Amino acid sequence: MKNLKDLVELAKTKDKKIISVACCQDKEVLTAVENARRLGIVDAILVGDIDKTKEIADDLGIDLNKYELIDIKDLTEACLKSVKLVSSNKADMVMKGLVDTSIILKAVLNKEVGLRCGKILSQVSILDIPSYDRLIILSDPAMNISPDLNAKKQIIENAVEVAKSMDIEMPKVACICAKEKVNPKMPDTVEAKELEDMCKNGQIKDCIVGGPLALDNAISIEAAKHKGIDNPVAGKADILLMPDIKAGNVLYKSVVFFAKGDTAGIVMGAKAPIVLTSRADSDIAKLNSIALGVLVASK
Repeated sequence: MKNLKDLVELAKTKDKKIISVACCQDKEVLTAVENARRLGIVDAILVGDIDKTKEIADDLGIDLNKYELIDIKDLTEACLKSVKLVSSNKADMVMKGLVDTSIILKAVLNKEVGLRCGKILSQVSILDIPSYDRLIILSDPAMNISPDLNAKKQIIENAVEVAKSMDIEMPKVACICAKEKVNPKMPDTVEAKELEDMCKNGQIKDCIVGGPLALDNAISIEAAKHKGIDNPVAGKADILLMPDIKAGNVLYKSVVFFAKGDTAGIVMGAKAPIVLTSRADSDIAKLNSIALGVLVASK
């Protein structure tokens, strides 16, 4: 895929999904959900303060008769209900509305109605960079602060699942470090090599892992050739595994604010996709994320 428009078009070829929106009283969220509904990729159940939602919908010209509405004004209860709709198979994915991330994640992890399945939760972001020739998958820029080797393995597996939903059959995963050579004083480079070996040994499946790789030689064939790097991932990475949340978050925001890139994002590792966008994200970014959720839910 060259851009996020391709991702949305692919979502339009899938069966329509049902999205449960937690704390739906938010302008950008409602706009994104309405646009997704009009594209025919989702129907939605809106859970939250319906009085406030109606005010916003009236201002936006959205007909709420097209939606199932559940009036729950308490944020915690609204999140629990939204998640329960998914765990009881009445919806295919859940989306965060006007509520703190910690509240909806607590509902996702609830032992009685939540979506836990024993995997690590990780944010998988899709980057559409105007100067680059294809989409890049980035993980994890938002959830895991300083993942250890086992966590990185699971972050890769979550990202590979997303890549496959985007019709990337054998995604190439670059373990990003400050240098492309193993240095015992830089633990991330040691773990990157271990992850590459784990993939070769069959402990990480359905992808090709390479590392350590610096950002330039992970995404640029010319940079890889210049440094004489002979690795099947070098210059051809589909997925960038970041060493920690600091590197991932800075790269993500650099793409958005410096490169004026578009994004989509989803939390993986639960029983169903979680559309967990930032309050600062535009309605377009939220629509892209819904489309990504449709692809993951369709696999």
